Amino acid sequence: MNLAGRVIAYLEARDVDCAIVGGTALGAHGIARATLDVDVLVANVAVLEREFWTAARDLTSVEIRRGDVEDPLRGVVRIAGADRPVDVLVGRGAWTAAILKRRIRIAIAGVALPFVDRADLVLLKLYAGGPQDLLDVELLLAAEPDALLATVNARIGEAPAGVRDLWRKVAPR
Repeated sequence: MNLAGRVIAYLEARDVDCAIVGGTALGAHGIARATLDVDVLVANVAVLEREFWTAARDLTSVEIRRGDVEDPLRGVVRIAGADRPVDVLVGRGAWTAAILKRRIRIAIAGVALPFVDRADLVLLKLYAGGPQDLLDVELLLAAEPDALLATVNARIGEAPAGVRDLWRKVAPR
């Protein structure tokens, strides 16, 4: 199993809800985009403790970076190995937990891995808010405009204020 699969298995074995986000999730949803790492979203702050990773003997390079109060994330755990590195992103608040409860399983190379669904990927891309993220939102919406638009509109109230503001600016009319 590749590094991302091993990290996900480790998290799930410890009852940590997780889902793949970012460029890898875009690919799983049919939008091809190059990415240098695999991003995995969690809400559980226990992953930011060194002790959490002590039983992960096959994950040799674990770097923990905590976010400050201004950071949109509580922290990031970077796990490097022979494969693409994995960044475990620790989100903030009930919004992150709600996204993780809606995760779906998509089979990649015969292994069913957890991913955020398309609507939550749109919301997370808006949360990131960079130029590439906004292009990714356009591509996601173009692939499935009506159903995706309705689902994002139904969930937008859960999102942080900045996401709601940006959605009002970029949402198709």
